Amino acid sequence: MRIHIATDHAGLDFSTRLQQHLSAAGHDVIDHGPVEYDALDDYPSFCIRAAQAVIADQSAGVEALGVVFGGSGNGEQIAANKVQGIRAALVWNESTAQLAREHNDANVISIGARQHTFDEVTSFIDLFIATPFTGDERHVRRIGQIADFEKDGSLLPDPRRGEAGAADGSRA
Repeated sequence: MRIHIATDHAGLDFSTRLQQHLSAAGHDVIDHGPVEYDALDDYPSFCIRAAQAVIADQSAGVEALGVVFGGSGNGEQIAANKVQGIRAALVWNESTAQLAREHNDANVISIGARQHTFDEVTSFIDLFIATPFTGDERHVRRIGQIADFEKDGSLLPDPRRGEAGAADGSRA
């Protein structure tokens, strides 16, 4: 699996250790973050480049995921999610790491480096990488709705405004 990593200064030490951990596990790791510590660096370009690389690899048939992190993981997740086709999930425990993959087919994990120990972070990331998407119809349908909105702004009809429900009447 190819893993694209990005961080800012808040996660630079974590990034180095994490790259070693992932490489030792047999992953092809590509770093999109800073090369040296700069307390004034900005995470958006690092995280967006990592997310773009995930999409480029996936589009080319390469099995790839992304890992973005900073102090809280919030901004990094927001930045990654600006790339069309990215589903970045903010993860704070093993359950959210697993569900991000199983239910949302998340292709980027975002973590707050200042919120967790290194061992916690590696357990979240290892579980995220190892967990497959279930492919359940309801999850596929929901991911499709997000992709449709991202592509052309379309949404399902709003039942509160007297609009009909889903074409097939389903609501799982």
